[in-house]
Amino acid sequence: MTAVCVVLIGPSAPRGEPIAQPLPADAAEGVVPNRVLTWNICNPCGRSGYDLGRAAEIATYAPQVFGLQEACVRDVEKIRDYLKNFYGLVYRVEYGTVLRNWSRCGGLPWSPGAYGQALLSAAPMTDRVNVEYPDGGSEDRGYMAVTTEVDGRPVRVFNTHLAERRQPTVRADQIRVLAAEVARHDRAIVLGDLNAVPDAPELNRIWEVATDTAPGCRPSPAGGTCEPTTDWQSKFDYVFLRGITPLAHHVHPSPYSDHHLLHTDLDPT
Repeated sequence: MTAVCVVLIGPSAPRGEPIAQPLPADAAEGVVPNRVLTWNICNPCGRSGYDLGRAAEIATYAPQVFGLQEACVRDVEKIRDYLKNFYGLVYRVEYGTVLRNWSRCGGLPWSPGAYGQALLSAAPMTDRVNVEYPDGGSEDRGYMAVTTEVDGRPVRVFNTHLAERRQPTVRADQIRVLAAEVARHDRAIVLGDLNAVPDAPELNRIWEVATDTAPGCRPSPAGGTCEPTTDWQSKFDYVFLRGITPLAHHVHPSPYSDHHLLHTDLDPT
């Protein structure tokens, strides 16, 4: 147990005080102004010490904007604090809460923790909306959206988590709601865990109004060349763009979730 504690908090750190995890040599040196990232951080949920590791993963790529799914507010606050205090990365946050879940997010039975999506941006965010889908499926689901800046240009950013994988008809209805809103904007970024592979019929509406940033990943019968974004070798996570051109797209497996981090660098023009 002593050895485990030394690994977690360091030999000279005060008891209970976490210390920063070192970043790899090629880590970003500061916020990358044209970079966006998406990550479903749950599974495992509520694991002690994981928020520090998640912060280090995000700091390695230091996006201008990033969206988290299956996020408890208290975990997001810890991640945000670690990013600022350990890595000098300051982010504003907006929440898209869809549930209050005591067993998942802690709190008290009469005041459970808030759970859902979160968007964090190095630039100010305005015009936040938080929309629950008419049918969430097995649990409430929704999307949130804000207006912020990526590489100095305004853009509407969406963050969503669709119904679980065995509920395609529910996802189809959710995508209709989301795609209709995305289509209203000339420049938009859609981040999220869609719980469906690229050629799933229920995703057709989003493909009609936006394009995934992964090179060659299109809704063909063979799935195109779509890199898996989950531990079970499926692509469920997406960065969709409308009116914006991608420069680079990367997928990073992580020990802190069964979903991988995705980050994309965007063409500023």
